[in-house]
Amino acid sequence: MTTDTTTKDTAPGAPAPGTTILDARGVTMRFGGLTAVNGVDLTVNSGEIVGLIGPNGAGKTTFFNCLTGLYIPTEGEVRYKDRVLPAKSFKVTAAGIARTFQNIRLFANMTVLENVLVGRHTRTKEGFWSAVLRGPGFHRAEKASRERALELLEFVGLAAKADHLARNLPYGEQRKLEIARALASEPGLLLLDEPTAGMNPQETRATEELVFAIRDKGIAVLVIEHDMRFIFNLCDRVAVLVQGEKLVEGDSATVQGDERVVAAYLGEPLADDPGAAEAAEVEAAEAAQAQAAEATGAAETAEADTTTDTAAGKENDR
Repeated sequence: MTTDTTTKDTAPGAPAPGTTILDARGVTMRFGGLTAVNGVDLTVNSGEIVGLIGPNGAGKTTFFNCLTGLYIPTEGEVRYKDRVLPAKSFKVTAAGIARTFQNIRLFANMTVLENVLVGRHTRTKEGFWSAVLRGPGFHRAEKASRERALELLEFVGLAAKADHLARNLPYGEQRKLEIARALASEPGLLLLDEPTAGMNPQETRATEELVFAIRDKGIAVLVIEHDMRFIFNLCDRVAVLVQGEKLVEGDSATVQGDERVVAAYLGEPLADDPGAAEAAEVEAAEAAQAQAAEATGAAETAEADTTTDTAAGKENDR
């Protein structure tokens, strides 16, 4: 027998606003001698949009992979709604966490609608005989999944292209389709990995509005992004990763005003950095060297002028 286990308007069993739904504690991921993520703590509450930023190579996507079961953390644990997540990505999806990827991963030769239907598989339960015999229960579930997929395409603005091949969609619409497919699993938490990468300003603004609409449906969001204007306009809280460690966390104003964040992105030394004194000495030495060179050049010029004047006087004496 086949059953469909989801609701249509909000995440199933959505907790009260402010309830912690994701609790990552001391997450560490090592690859041989390389520590990609080191002791990171992060929480996401229901009704929140949380941002995760940091320079390239900071460990953001590795941390996402630890949250979604693609990697098993070397140390630490990840809890979703106070339950430790299983170390299998499909089980994490079934538990209620969905994600998109930095590089779009659609089924290019399937239609837009079919791509979303793929995302429904964790929310339908089809027995072997139901699938083989294709009885009334199977057809009811199939119809319900199709209706839900069409609703999601309407939600992201792709309903008119349901029968188009995914590969024929413009880049920005492929991003929307990937979000719709993630939403098809009816998550309580959606992880977005650089959702506006490669988008123009209009597409970025549309994505921002879409993420707000997702949050309004009771789905919490954790997002990685390099577009700082997008992330600070969007998020309730922002955490900064640098070299695999959480540097600072807070609201947009707190993070933007932290000099360590500026230093991490721009490579500028901090005022109390031990390297600052050395840099000042080098700068002073370079300035002194420039002054000495300037003085030497002036003396050589004066000597040359004197020699020229003497030679001219001798020429006049002849």
